[in-house]
Amino acid sequence: MLSAADVAKHNSSDSCWIIVDGQVYDVTEFLHEHPGGSAIILKYAGRDATEAYEPIHPPSALDDNLPPEKRLGKVDPLTIVKDVAKVPQPASQVQPLVKFSLSQMISLHDFEEAAQENLSKKAWAYFSSGATDQITLAMNQSVYQKVFFQPRTMVDVSSVSTKSTMLGHPVDIPIFICPTGMAKLSHPTGEVSFAKAAEAYGIMFMMSTNASSSVSDVVKARTSKPAPPCFFQLYVNRDRSKSEALVKNVTASGKFGAIVVTVDAHVAGKREADEKVKAEVVLESGITGTGTAPDAKGGGIGRAMGGYIDPSFSWADLPWVRSLSHLPLGLKGVQTVEDVIKAVKLGVELIYLSNHGGRALDTAPPALLVLLSLRKHHPWVFDRAEIYIDGGIRRGTDVVKALCLGAKAVGLGRPFLYALSYGLEGVEKAIEVLRDEVETTMQLLGVTSIDQLGPHLLNTKALEPLIPDPPILSASIRARL
Repeated sequence: MLSAADVAKHNSSDSCWIIVDGQVYDVTEFLHEHPGGSAIILKYAGRDATEAYEPIHPPSALDDNLPPEKRLGKVDPLTIVKDVAKVPQPASQVQPLVKFSLSQMISLHDFEEAAQENLSKKAWAYFSSGATDQITLAMNQSVYQKVFFQPRTMVDVSSVSTKSTMLGHPVDIPIFICPTGMAKLSHPTGEVSFAKAAEAYGIMFMMSTNASSSVSDVVKARTSKPAPPCFFQLYVNRDRSKSEALVKNVTASGKFGAIVVTVDAHVAGKREADEKVKAEVVLESGITGTGTAPDAKGGGIGRAMGGYIDPSFSWADLPWVRSLSHLPLGLKGVQTVEDVIKAVKLGVELIYLSNHGGRALDTAPPALLVLLSLRKHHPWVFDRAEIYIDGGIRRGTDVVKALCLGAKAVGLGRPFLYALSYGLEGVEKAIEVLRDEVETTMQLLGVTSIDQLGPHLLNTKALEPLIPDPPILSASIRARL
């Protein structure tokens, strides 16, 4: 058995040992392989890193990433001295100071205002920032304000149903919690609260590869009650074997209903607010182990967390992804009609219109414009695949507008991250607020079920000059369609 003094001798990049849960690991050779850089690991060199490590990593992360010989044995617990002053506090243990009571939250805008006060400066910068001049970020919301309803009156709306399906799974309302990274920046429970709230309210939760909770944590949070499964969002790793193992693990859990590959973030967008604010806590993904460390470009969480993503992933790789799981396949981040048509042609079951919340390519089109273009010029795609959408949704009216144009489900990311600052109860309250707004909108619109929604209930004239001319398809493609 090793002593803490033995471990302390190995406190540099030349020889780096750490203690996690009573086990000593030699991580020297892993330092330069770590996608987040070596600085994070070196903060714990020669010391006990358990308190910082455990809340944001799955239990098997070290064993999965290191060869067996790098597990050096147990440490004598009597020799370990806690060094609180030197060990940075992990994000999941930072309790935000809640300055507004949950009872005061009556809209999703209220949660956003409260989050700006409650969250750390770094967390707020990471969650709220968009790419470069944030034009797409702003337009994601503003385009919904340019769409007007055409309500029908004198309709019995005493009873309204928001029930629908997502890839055949019944949902109580066709909204979902978008895949977002590092939810524990908002609250220690992180994605576990998303999973629990989604199950309780019969909506879908799409888990991110960059989640701060592990797949096993989310799986354990689900009960045996009938509820929609989770969907899993996949970033393809440069080391394809890691993506293969991850997808197989997700599939084997039996708690996920689709694999949705992100295709709009081969490289990270330039999010200047995120880069300017230095992290106050240690940040790492509970799935990939990717961490953050400031460099000459700044301290951006988004850029650091995406260092492992494979920029070579292309359409030619879809058969490989399909081979990993029997679950339906989705593509997240589709931004043009042309790519939607190509995805439909290749048999993709779920096409997720998104510009990454305005965080990737600035001046990329708001997803609502792509949805409108599909409805105007290629309505047949809605019969061939399920179309999902996110970006800028803050009201029940926004949800209903997207559903009227043919979206099968509508996702929200930032609003749920902001609500999470209140823990599970905050996420549940946000769902309740949105559900009530959707029901009220439907009643005032003169409809009583989701299947009654359609483009006949909207005036989209203000947006039509913004959608491009329909693509000209070759004769061979038209024939196959």
